[in-house]
Amino acid sequence: MEDNHKDYTRRHFIRQSTLTSLALMALVHCTNRKKKDEGIQNSETGTLDLKIDPNEYLDLPDGFSYRIISTSCEKMSDGLLVPGRPDGMGAFLNEAGKIVIIRNHENSPTPLENSPFGAANELLSNVNLDKLYDSGGGTNPGLGGTTTMIYDEDSKVVEDQFMSLAGTYRNCAGGVSPWGSWITCEEDVTKANGDQIRKDHGYVFEVPMASKGMVTPTPIKAMGRFNHEAVAVDPYSYCIYLTEDRHDGLFYRFIPKEKENLLAGGLLQALAVRNKNSLDTRNWETPTLPKNESMEVFWIDLEDVDSPEDDLRYQGFDAGAARFARGEGIWMGNGELFFACTNGGPKNFGQVFRYRLSPKEGTEDEKNEPATLELYAESNDKTVLHMCDNLTIAPWGDVLLCEDNGELNHIRGIDKDGSIYTLACNRSSTSELTGLVFSPSGKTLFVNVQENGETVAITGPWERFGVPKV
Repeated sequence: MEDNHKDYTRRHFIRQSTLTSLALMALVHCTNRKKKDEGIQNSETGTLDLKIDPNEYLDLPDGFSYRIISTSCEKMSDGLLVPGRPDGMGAFLNEAGKIVIIRNHENSPTPLENSPFGAANELLSNVNLDKLYDSGGGTNPGLGGTTTMIYDEDSKVVEDQFMSLAGTYRNCAGGVSPWGSWITCEEDVTKANGDQIRKDHGYVFEVPMASKGMVTPTPIKAMGRFNHEAVAVDPYSYCIYLTEDRHDGLFYRFIPKEKENLLAGGLLQALAVRNKNSLDTRNWETPTLPKNESMEVFWIDLEDVDSPEDDLRYQGFDAGAARFARGEGIWMGNGELFFACTNGGPKNFGQVFRYRLSPKEGTEDEKNEPATLELYAESNDKTVLHMCDNLTIAPWGDVLLCEDNGELNHIRGIDKDGSIYTLACNRSSTSELTGLVFSPSGKTLFVNVQENGETVAITGPWERFGVPKV
């Protein structure tokens, strides 16, 4: 049965990759123009009208509804509390036909209001400290990590939730693997300093979907120590691509020694553009990088990837690697991937890049058939793209993006014609929306309202958006 679900997970992963390519190709044509779609959009204006939520929480299109399924400080089945600040999420199908949601929590050791161990960490005495990556000597534990929820999509009930990774710092985003695990990333590079901080931070960890409690918190050090954001896995070469949430970050690739065994080690590299040494892609001061220019790339091997001085991005840039403005959300497509740079562009409204894999990706022969990179979209208009962060692909093939701008945050949709629409508007706070992901069936869209500490399930007539042609 386990092998059958592994096969299902890989098939679902590859199908989503195909949809990614269809959907994100529309970004280059993004406009405010709205396409009429009977039953969803206003028949006179063609706009996707949202119904004002009387509870002033989440505005959605007519016929759609939301349910808050998890809230910080609720007691979980393991006796701990749901941590605050939920972020990136992955969704899987288990052997019982239930949805397994693995959810990040972007918490530092303070404030304690976000702690899974209580407002004064009083529940920490009930926990085996060896199960925490950094226990902080029992007084200053890491409050990040992941929680796992088991969700019945028919009854719309969370049947179980528990801590599945503990003691880490600021687990921001990550990515799903084709073999059925959530790869979670620390967006923090705090160094150990004695009793209060026992471990270095800035690593990637893996949480299998089948875990029944806290996993052994083992950092995948070969994937580098830096301000990690998100990952994407190529289901064919098994190369892993990583974004860095820094204003001067790099774009990384990890080639594992063994497929499905990341702890066996591998090679970490940084992307560079041929004949454009140390290219600054940010277009902040001058528009040096035009849109839709396909550039051949190569990869620079990195040394000392544990980076005690948090200088991997400087090491790579000095060696010729390209520089990016806060790499965040990333999704694998069919032979290509797309990643968002939240603060890129002359107005800092955001960029999206496309990386087309080499047919010989990750091998010595790739230099003869190199991969390419292009600036695929760049926003000069808040209504088109305003600091996108997490992104996902809808079952009908549109790209959906969460905004993180400190103002009014939305879930934006972009269809295959390049028309944008607003799928949801957060009225409850200025909090970003995070962790956008569909259930494997496509019936439920899960999203977090981060500063509220809430996870939401959105349901409705998704079929009105159309059926993808894959």
